[in-house]
Amino acid sequence: MIQLKGISKSYGSLEVLQDIELSIADHEIMTIVGPSGAGKTTLLQIAGTLDLPDRGSVSYDGTEITSLSDRRLSEFRNSNIGFIFQFHQLLPEFSAQENVALPALIAGVSRRKAMKRAGELLDLLGLSDRLRHKPTQMSGGERQRAAIARALINDPSVIFADEPTGSLDSRNRDEICSVISKLRLELGQTFVIVTHDPSIARIADRVVNMADGRIVGIETVAKFDNSTFIY
Repeated sequence: MIQLKGISKSYGSLEVLQDIELSIADHEIMTIVGPSGAGKTTLLQIAGTLDLPDRGSVSYDGTEITSLSDRRLSEFRNSNIGFIFQFHQLLPEFSAQENVALPALIAGVSRRKAMKRAGELLDLLGLSDRLRHKPTQMSGGERQRAAIARALINDPSVIFADEPTGSLDSRNRDEICSVISKLRLELGQTFVIVTHDPSIARIADRVVNMADGRIVGIETVAKFDNSTFIY
């Protein structure tokens, strides 16, 4: 679905990414791991169209998106890509349902339809009793589930997540892992996840290892009888 070819990126004299080659398949869960400073988040931002490479190309289903105008790129991003961040980034003055509906409203969906879809997604993620709660009235795990629902509101083809469990305790971390697995199974969702959390490897199909701005290995995760093997 997504092809990154020859991706390089520098900030001044610091070369952050060097000749990255990576393909992301439909309906897979991919994790990107490595030490701090390896270039993981920069790669995620470029794959998710939030930043542009200095060299190389990013293609979605054969469409090269790095050459699109700012307006067309923004439209493409809003329609095709969802984002989840380490800190939920919910707006404190809005309810959970309103927060989830916002990207759809920005895309021009009517308020009635956007709010209805937001309610359906929150129900899917076990938050039907939190529709009118503001972020301060929700637990950390509930806020992150609401952020996942917001990422899903425009039915994106792929969701990029940057440390989605980084601010959570072990119980809520396991809950978010279960939610991601459920969404891939029920909605056919694709996830690309930057993480330092080794527990997320158990739900991944592939683990991309990075160091010093390069991909140093890609491991396939096999699962048998609830056990996980990486090879």
